[in-house]
Amino acid sequence: MSKPEFVYVTFIKTTPETLWHALTDRAFTERYWYGCSLTSDWTVGAPMRMDKGGRTVNEGVVLESDPPRKLSYSWVSVYDEEMRQEPPSRVTYLLEPSHGAVKLTVIHDGFADDSKTLPDISTGWPMVLSSLKSILETGQPLIFDSARAA
Repeated sequence: MSKPEFVYVTFIKTTPETLWHALTDRAFTERYWYGCSLTSDWTVGAPMRMDKGGRTVNEGVVLESDPPRKLSYSWVSVYDEEMRQEPPSRVTYLLEPSHGAVKLTVIHDGFADDSKTLPDISTGWPMVLSSLKSILETGQPLIFDSARAA
């Protein structure tokens, strides 16, 4: 039996370079990701950390980095004690020019069968990626009534 995974595909009216910047720039991520900032130098083996309000909520290690086409990193939700005990999952972004836009595919996989992280990210990713699309196309992120930690 295959492991559970989360896959999200959207098309964003931008360039791969601009989207890559949006995914990897600390200040830019804060604008669309519930006030969380992602920090790394985005080279293979480098640590990745997501902070909100001075506390680390997620952390991992960069697994692949091929600007502006592919980025992958491990993911551990450290803000929750149960999720912190789970083995790291993996986030992969695929950026492909398509019909005057960029097709962004986000794959989050490698979850344990009884993962608490999977249901948590299954709500979070669509909100984050919708806000990312909005900010790149209109200049404004989406603001949700209940902003989550990750």
